[in-house]
Amino acid sequence: MIFLYIMIIGFFAAFIGSIAGLGGGMIFIPALLFLSQFYQEFSWVNPQTVVGMSLVVMVITGLSSTLTYMKQKTVDIQTGLLFLLAGIPGSLSGVWVNRFMAGETFYVYFGLLMIVISFMFTVRKKITDRHQMNKNKGFQRTFYVKGERYIYSYSLLPAMMIAFLVGFVSGLFGIGGGSLMVPAMVMIFGIPIHISVATAMFMILVSSFIGALAHLSLGHVIWEYALFFLPGAWIGGVAGAKTNQKLQGDTIERIFRVLLILIGVRLIWNGLM
Repeated sequence: MIFLYIMIIGFFAAFIGSIAGLGGGMIFIPALLFLSQFYQEFSWVNPQTVVGMSLVVMVITGLSSTLTYMKQKTVDIQTGLLFLLAGIPGSLSGVWVNRFMAGETFYVYFGLLMIVISFMFTVRKKITDRHQMNKNKGFQRTFYVKGERYIYSYSLLPAMMIAFLVGFVSGLFGIGGGSLMVPAMVMIFGIPIHISVATAMFMILVSSFIGALAHLSLGHVIWEYALFFLPGAWIGGVAGAKTNQKLQGDTIERIFRVLLILIGVRLIWNGLM
């Protein structure tokens, strides 16, 4: 039964994460923390192992969804690589800090992060895709998606600072960083949502791989369980990327925002009690 739970969690975490460019950690980590409270089989779950396992799963999620998005030609590789220059050091810094987090502290901060991200999605939905925003600032990009031209740009220093922060949060909490990077790319840099999601998944693939290697070196990955997450994560990543192109995602995001708040409140409650 435990392995069935594991495969189901892997699928839904990857599916939802790939649709919205979140990476899947927002589902994966709370699900394991929840199950660890009721099932002895999940007694191995702690802030270190759950983050390490999450990053391993997100490598598979990122790979499957990125390959799908690349076929759809919605990944801005140049922008993704630029952001990764600062994101990777940030991710390694987050992994280092994660070693010192106690269980109760992890619950509280992770819960607060989920609530903050929920409100970031709310703000993001009030801002339309701006095809012609800030064309004269910093690096300029012209991108074509399904025959439509998008023009956007961003300044190097703010981009690097935000990418480092996103990488740090990714390594610290094992959430992949897309939950912060997608709203940042849309709201701050004016990058259209479909390009932001696809590029975020590419970044998640690379940064999660680096973070996973760091956690592997620290012994935070339990392979007898991790291997059962991977098939569901692969299928979920492909399915989510394909679904992203077919749906507007408004209804899914509304439900997801509510879930983030509910799960966040529950985690904070657990950490404080």
